[in-house]
Amino acid sequence: MKPRRSTLSVPGHIEKMLVKACRQQVDVVMLDLEDSVPLEAKASARNRVIQSIHELDWRDITITFRINGLDTPFGYRDLLEVVEGAGPKIDAVVVPKVDHPKDIHFVSRMLDGIEASMGFSHRISIEAIIESAEGLEKITRIAKASSRLIALVFGIVDYSASIGARLISISGHGEKEEEIYPGHRWNFEMSRIVMAAKAHGLLAIDAPYGNFKDPQGLQRSTAVACALGYDGKWAIHPDQIDIIQQAFSPSEEDIERAVKVLEAHKQAKEKGLGAVAVEGRMVDQATVRLAEQLYAQAKFLNMV
Repeated sequence: MKPRRSTLSVPGHIEKMLVKACRQQVDVVMLDLEDSVPLEAKASARNRVIQSIHELDWRDITITFRINGLDTPFGYRDLLEVVEGAGPKIDAVVVPKVDHPKDIHFVSRMLDGIEASMGFSHRISIEAIIESAEGLEKITRIAKASSRLIALVFGIVDYSASIGARLISISGHGEKEEEIYPGHRWNFEMSRIVMAAKAHGLLAIDAPYGNFKDPQGLQRSTAVACALGYDGKWAIHPDQIDIIQQAFSPSEEDIERAVKVLEAHKQAKEKGLGAVAVEGRMVDQATVRLAEQLYAQAKFLNMV
């Protein structure tokens, strides 16, 4: 699977933003039909997204699009029209407000029917946004709801509202957290999403950081997500992409460390040993797996 270190969310109804998005050095562009699109532009945004997918040069960027909630009059139409109109060029459908595995069942079966009807050989994936207490409570069932599912995404603002958490910043997207809570306020939720994702072979993607004029805050937020095991993070502005990509990419030091571990493991294996000491530290099979994962990512990114 291609990396999803950074996902740039772009309003689906604004042409100049779509044109700008296709020129970014970003892993994923998510064409949004939900929160960033006003009610009166919902229908026209679908057509704009379809047109943009066909006409713009997306190079090797992964293209996804976010439908409206399935409890709205727009969600099923978004899925039907955009997939029929541009299915072979779409990598994944992003489903918001996933509270129950039946939400994923519905989208998956709809995709089955559309792909069969249109004769598409390309299989579209699903990304599920967990943004409520109900969704988090059912996350294990959601994570195994469909073989199309490839990622779980943390929706911090709606989740905050669903549990009645205090709004402490203008955007509500991860700002000023350290000022109100001794520790990381969303550690449990983020860790729970990671656990469910990794237990079922899925990616875990973090919510965006709302203040795009605060690079230090973004760095802190991204570092926490990376440390917890997340694979990537959403961006709401192109200026956030570089910080996010760097955080989720192996550093030269990381790669050197991984190579050292793998070489030591190879030598130990040749001698019939299991664990081995490297610079006074124990290296066992779990350490080797981490090193293998990091080295594989670096290789995919042409860093080795």
